[in-house]
Amino acid sequence: MANYRADRMSEDIQRELSAILREMKDPRLHNGIISIVRCETAHDLSFSKVYISSMNGLDTAKEAVKALKNAQGFIRRELGTRLKLRFAPALAFEATDSIEYSANISRILNDIVYTQTEQPSDEEDNNE
Repeated sequence: MANYRADRMSEDIQRELSAILREMKDPRLHNGIISIVRCETAHDLSFSKVYISSMNGLDTAKEAVKALKNAQGFIRRELGTRLKLRFAPALAFEATDSIEYSANISRILNDIVYTQTEQPSDEEDNNE
């Protein structure tokens, strides 16, 4: 049987952690755009792994992870009260560069489209 509760809880945790991040006052969290990319929760809801990414690169994401690890008790308590959980899951934060990676792919695709629109097609050369 599929465990949909863990998937729903992962989405809820991701949503609430995003709101908690916006409210936190730590300057390490506001150096650029910090985003929660993915959240994986264990089936028994006792552990959750949260992936953090930054638009400014992996170094900024690692600084944000350090800040989140320092505030882990506060975050876990807030998460438990907002989601009305008896036991809030233990949180593990990990830095990833997925936002920077996807921005780079988008930039490459835009360059390809731009170069294709600049070059005349072979059909136009044959008609002249």
